[in-house]
Amino acid sequence: MTERDDDFELRSLLGMRGRLGWVFQLGLAATITLYTTPSFDHVPLAQFAVAMVAMLGAGAMVVRLPGDPLPWPATVVVIAAGPLAVLATHLNFAADVARQPWAVFAASYALAVLAVRGRIAAAWAGAATVAATLGFVGFVLDISVGSLSVSIIALASLAGATISALILRPTQRSLRLLHDDAAMRAAAAASMAAEHSERTRQLSRLDELARPMLERIARGVELTPVDREQCRLLEAELRDGLRAPQLVTDQLNAAARGARSRGVEVLLLDDGGFTGVAATVRERVLDLAVRELDAANSGSVTIRVLPVGRRNVVTILASAPGGDRRTEIGRDGEVLVST
Repeated sequence: MTERDDDFELRSLLGMRGRLGWVFQLGLAATITLYTTPSFDHVPLAQFAVAMVAMLGAGAMVVRLPGDPLPWPATVVVIAAGPLAVLATHLNFAADVARQPWAVFAASYALAVLAVRGRIAAAWAGAATVAATLGFVGFVLDISVGSLSVSIIALASLAGATISALILRPTQRSLRLLHDDAAMRAAAAASMAAEHSERTRQLSRLDELARPMLERIARGVELTPVDREQCRLLEAELRDGLRAPQLVTDQLNAAARGARSRGVEVLLLDDGGFTGVAATVRERVLDLAVRELDAANSGSVTIRVLPVGRRNVVTILASAPGGDRRTEIGRDGEVLVST
C-alpha cells in the first residue's frame, strides 16, 4: 500500500496513526484491561493471562497494522481473540462466584475498531462468534454466564462504530477524489513548467548557435563554401540536441563537429536508457564517445543510448574501411569491445 493510500485510511482520518495513534492504542489497551481484570480473582492465573494476551494483542493489531481494510490474517486473529477470552474467563471459575461476561465488553471494543478498519461484516461475524461461545458455555457446559443482557449491551459499541464507518466512507471517497484531482493538476502544472523550461533552453541554445549565421543569411550576404560547411555542421549539431539530449555536452559537441569536418558520418540517438543509471556510468559513456569520435577519420560513428530495461546502456559502433568496432557499456559501467 502506498503512502498516499495510508493517508486516506479511516484510521488516519480519525487520528489513529502517528502520535495520536499511540494515544488511541493506550486508551484501547486500558479499556480492555479494565473489562478483563474482574476475572483475575476468579480464574487460574494462566487462563487470565491467556485472555489478556489475546485481547491486548487483538487491540494492538487492529490499531497498528497498516492497510485499509485490515488484512485478512490479522482480521481472523482479532475475531478469534474474543471467543478465546470468553472461554478463558469462564472455565474453571471459582466456586460460588457470580460469573459476568466482562470479556465480551473487551471483545466488543476490538471488534468496533475492526469495523472502522473496513471489516464491518467480519466484525459482526466476530460478534456472532462471541455470542455462540457464550451459548456454548451457558447451555452446553451448563455454566452460568450471568445476565445475557450484558452481552447485548456490549454490542452497542460495535453498532456505533458500524454506523460511523458507513457515514464516513463517502467522505473518505470524496477526500480521495479531491486528492487525486489535485495531484493530476499538480502533475499537469509541473509538466507544463518542464516543457516551458525545455523550450526556453532550446531557444537559448538555438539563439547562441544559429543567430550569427541566420543574421548573415537575412542580410543577403553571399555564403562561401566555408560558410556552407559551417551551416551543415551547425544543422547536424542542432539535430543532435533533438535526437540525443542526454548525450549533448560541449566536449562531445566539439568532438562530433570535428569528426564531421573530417568526413565522418556521425549519428547520435537517445532512447532514454540513462534513466536510473548512475552519473558515473553516464560520464564514462561520454568519455568513450568522445574518444571514438576523436579517433575517427572516415566511415561512420553511431552512438545510441538504448531503451530502459536493456542489459546494456549504450552501444557505440564505429565503421571504417579497415573494419568495424562495437563498444557496449553495461548498466554497471562494464565495457565490452568487439571487432
